[in-house]
Amino acid sequence: MKSILLTLLIFAAIIIIHECGHFFAARLCGVRVNEFAIGMGPTLLRFGKKETRYSWRLFPIGGFVAMEGESDQSDDPRAFCNQAVWKRIIIVCAGAIMNLVLGFIIILALTIPNKTLASTTIAEFSEGASTQASGLQVGDQILKINDRTMWVDSDIIFALSTDADGVVDMVVRRDGEKVTLNNVQFTIDGGTLVIDFKVVGLQRGLVNTLGYSLGKTASIGRLIWISIGQLVTGQAAISDLSGPIGTAQAVGEATKAGMSTVMNLFAFITVNVGIFNLLPIPALDGGRLVFLLFEAITRKRIKPEYEAYVHFAGFILVIALVVFVSYQDIVNLIRG
Repeated sequence: MKSILLTLLIFAAIIIIHECGHFFAARLCGVRVNEFAIGMGPTLLRFGKKETRYSWRLFPIGGFVAMEGESDQSDDPRAFCNQAVWKRIIIVCAGAIMNLVLGFIIILALTIPNKTLASTTIAEFSEGASTQASGLQVGDQILKINDRTMWVDSDIIFALSTDADGVVDMVVRRDGEKVTLNNVQFTIDGGTLVIDFKVVGLQRGLVNTLGYSLGKTASIGRLIWISIGQLVTGQAAISDLSGPIGTAQAVGEATKAGMSTVMNLFAFITVNVGIFNLLPIPALDGGRLVFLLFEAITRKRIKPEYEAYVHFAGFILVIALVVFVSYQDIVNLIRG
């Protein structure tokens, strides 16, 4: 029960911050907002006597900001459809941007208490380290592993933990120059790759703290692109995706490890929600952005009814995906 309530709180926070992004961007751009809703389905609570109605709805699976002229034509000069295309782009992107900002703030809050920050520079090796025998040296700053740029220490952990054979190619900065090291060998113990070196700890300070937090946020966001690439290339199956049930299970596991782990998961979810919303998929913010960019480039606006058909089809596909991954979550839960 605790994990379910915590999951609902996390989802609610992510939805609220996302819709607040759309709402405040619309207000700043002078667009009339008819309703600000959290949740979907029947209305449980509604208030607001001015132009905007605020509502809380039954199903906590989303929310919306209903703007005048958003999905149809309107003669109101403050309608969404009557605004300059650059204003509409800002409004559409604002929700996802707020999710990314929330993720950064969470990571920053988790980073500030640390006395030192992990770098990507090697400080020392374990005795008999195979990586040192392969050419790595103390003082090497790891820039790339298998052509993937290393921004923060967690990038190194992820790249190595997902490596199959324990042999990787690296690019390091050594004495100010880039050096390529091929076939760096790691020891495999019981099927697990052993990282046989430690990294230098950076002194906490404004620049280092902000830089590390930005790098960690970007690193989290990159994971969704890696996942999409794996889906497209067949390295991962769609059945590997998780929905709300799987997320609740993950939150439950995180609570056992402590609040810091829960907050890291919170940051991971909100950053990925922000980036997922910007994917060029109909019904998502990214799908709407595609139409706006087309209009900005060609100076021709696609008829609202045609765009509505595309977004409706995308909505059906997204709902079908949610149902499918939820089914997979239930199957995995039953199987343990």
